[in-house]
Amino acid sequence: IFSKASSSLEDIGESSSETDEDEQPVHRQEGSTDLSPEYWGIQKLAKYVKGGDPTATVIALCSMRDLNLSQEACQLAIKDTGCLEVLINLLDTEEIKCQTGSLKILKEISQNVLIRHAIADLGGLEIMVKILDSPDTDLKCLAAETIANVARFKRARKTVRQHGGINRLVELLESISVESSFQAEDTETARCGALALWSCSKSTRNKKAIRKAGGIPLLARWLKCSHTSILIPIVGTLQECASEPSYRLAIRTEGMIEDLVKNLSSEHEELQMHCASAIFKCAEDEETRDLVRKHEGLQPLSALLDNSENKQLLAAVTGAIWKCAISRENVLKFQEYKTVETLVTLLTDQPEEVLINVIGALGECCQEQENRGTIRRCGGIAPMVKLLSSTNRALLVNVNKAVGGCAMEPENMAVIDSLDGVRLLWSLLKNPNPDVQASAAWALCPCVENAKNSGEMVRSFVGGLELIVNLLKSKDKEVLTSVCAAIANIAKDQENLAVMTDHGVVPLLSKLANTNNNKLRRHLAEAIAHCCMWGSNRVAFGETKAVAPLARYLKAKDPLVHRATALALYQLSEDPNNCVIMHENGVVKLLLAMVGSTDDTLQEAAAGCIANIRRLALATEKAKYG
Repeated sequence: IFSKASSSLEDIGESSSETDEDEQPVHRQEGSTDLSPEYWGIQKLAKYVKGGDPTATVIALCSMRDLNLSQEACQLAIKDTGCLEVLINLLDTEEIKCQTGSLKILKEISQNVLIRHAIADLGGLEIMVKILDSPDTDLKCLAAETIANVARFKRARKTVRQHGGINRLVELLESISVESSFQAEDTETARCGALALWSCSKSTRNKKAIRKAGGIPLLARWLKCSHTSILIPIVGTLQECASEPSYRLAIRTEGMIEDLVKNLSSEHEELQMHCASAIFKCAEDEETRDLVRKHEGLQPLSALLDNSENKQLLAAVTGAIWKCAISRENVLKFQEYKTVETLVTLLTDQPEEVLINVIGALGECCQEQENRGTIRRCGGIAPMVKLLSSTNRALLVNVNKAVGGCAMEPENMAVIDSLDGVRLLWSLLKNPNPDVQASAAWALCPCVENAKNSGEMVRSFVGGLELIVNLLKSKDKEVLTSVCAAIANIAKDQENLAVMTDHGVVPLLSKLANTNNNKLRRHLAEAIAHCCMWGSNRVAFGETKAVAPLARYLKAKDPLVHRATALALYQLSEDPNNCVIMHENGVVKLLLAMVGSTDDTLQEAAAGCIANIRRLALATEKAKYG
């Protein structure tokens, strides 16, 4: 039982940032290759490989290499004739020529999925890992290159790690000379080591093992090399590992961002792609975004958008632009480079992975007023709204944010409404995914705020108000927060507030009042403040126990929570019973401090609330003592 459990725990760590390209090898139909001349040629050579003395074996291996080993017929013939087992056994001999000949063949044929799995099944990886200790440089390089091919699936990557392969592969990067003059032999050894590490790094546990083996500073040193052949696997490994926070920190602190930016201007698209991909992952962190700007990386990223034929490169570049655009200073730079205009042209006829990033970037850029106008003038709103009908979760989250960002501009809002964009957003509240629900609710806030006749527009959605009120039953904090923000906007219209009250908005809001989440507290207090404006809702909030928890919000550290809470308490204090509860919960002392605030809204609400409580106290005293 225990061994089973531990192996399944092992596998969790093998989960990769990339799905296995060939986890399930496809079994071919038997007999499909048997008749090819290559097949018979290999069958003849197999006798000598299996039964000859070392010299005959080497000659047979050389002859086998003369065949076209990239052909599937040859690859499978080696497997079917039992040659594969012999090739692996030859690796375990002391004969360097036999080992070299065997590895040269295995390196070629391990491009085949079935062969890769067969090599792993026959224990080939364990022997190859041992060969990495060989004093013969060529032999080590061949072993590393073959490991790079075989370790393209989960089990193989695990085998390499469990037999000490990661440490040995990292050692291959240590061949760099002290003066940093990259010698040809050093570069070739490191290239092969980096290729194998790149394949292995698709597993989380291997990323950690590379770091523990001291791989990061070595990768950083090789990143300064000018040879593309070594740079591609080095940057490939780095971008694979950049999904881990520890690597992102190292990439930033060890000065690698400058080198990644420099190589964006390389002539090799594959290298450009891996550099952009590494920046994409690393620019989640603000300091990295600043470094990309400081090292003038935003301009080459923008320029690479013109290369829209290479979709893998485009996906990496748009991803890097998206994450860099989270910083306002970078958005201002992108405005200079006319990046927004180019991004709008990429909203149609692109694969989903590109669209997710393009719309993500536009969503960040349209937080700036100037870009909201640019998107409209370039005809970007229509294709954006069209994407609201997508089914991809990540794409929908980004589209919702972008449409919401554009809706902050009344002119844009008119276009969005004419294209039925608000109805599409509203229907996304029914999406089963909480991220989609929350981003749709956030987007509806500026739509309701900036639409002409917004009250009427909201009422036109049959069942829309009931839907949004029922989302207050969600278990997701972000959904609750965004829905409270939307309800606060919708409640500004009396008729809509009346309908929401009928659907039970008051008890549902009250139920949320005991939260410690400041973001939710702020928007919940705003929703309560606006929902007080109808009928006996003020009284109902008191009866459903919302007042005492709200009083505690005044002790929060967030000034935005203070402001929203003071507004809610001011509205609630119009009811005498609520004033009593507030007084009992020590509201007056806390509000008195806020009367001196520089925020006029907070100051007035605090003063108004204290005045209502004071008025009630005076009236009570008068009634008592006459």
